[in-house]
Amino acid sequence: MTGNLGRPRSEDSRRAILDATLRLTMRDGYQALTIKAVAQEAGVGRQTIYRWWTTKAALVLEAIHELAERAARPEPTGDAEHDLRALLRASFRLAPSVGSAISGMMAEAQHDPEFAEVLQKGLLAPRRAIVREILAAGQRAGQLGSEVSLDLAVDLVWGTMWYRTLSGHAPVDERLAEELSDAVFRLLGPAQPLSPRSRDPLAASRPGQSGL
Repeated sequence: MTGNLGRPRSEDSRRAILDATLRLTMRDGYQALTIKAVAQEAGVGRQTIYRWWTTKAALVLEAIHELAERAARPEPTGDAEHDLRALLRASFRLAPSVGSAISGMMAEAQHDPEFAEVLQKGLLAPRRAIVREILAAGQRAGQLGSEVSLDLAVDLVWGTMWYRTLSGHAPVDERLAEELSDAVFRLLGPAQPLSPRSRDPLAASRPGQSGL
């Protein structure tokens, strides 16, 4: 994610650069962001930034990764449905401010295989892993069916978020977090056993048993 070349970086300078990157990206959008503007905002030289991050995309990726770790990773409670809902609410709350950056990085990854791998390892895989563990806990607790493909369930969650982020056809917000959480646990929850009556296809047609 970072170059880590040259002398060890100052934590104060690093924090100032990452905070400046977030502020400018949220204000101006990913495409308009420049290393020069970040350097001026952070009060450092451009070479300081280039010594630690080789590209704008790598710089934005680290800034967003750290933001997601701080703001979008609630402490687990042991209740998978509650934990998924809390995680998605916190994550989607950030979407309006970082959506431009996410879209820009995805576009960058399409023609830069090296950055695509960094994006996958630095942001996408860790967020997938968090949701997968929550859902695995749901399986262990019987909240989700044991036959459910966890990878498919993770795709349902993040795939919806990415599609809305990239297409812009609908918001990524707390309402979506609630709807997705409901969908996962209602659609993928363990099947309810049929009652003896419902197992008998002739029950409803028997005299005096209209079912009404």
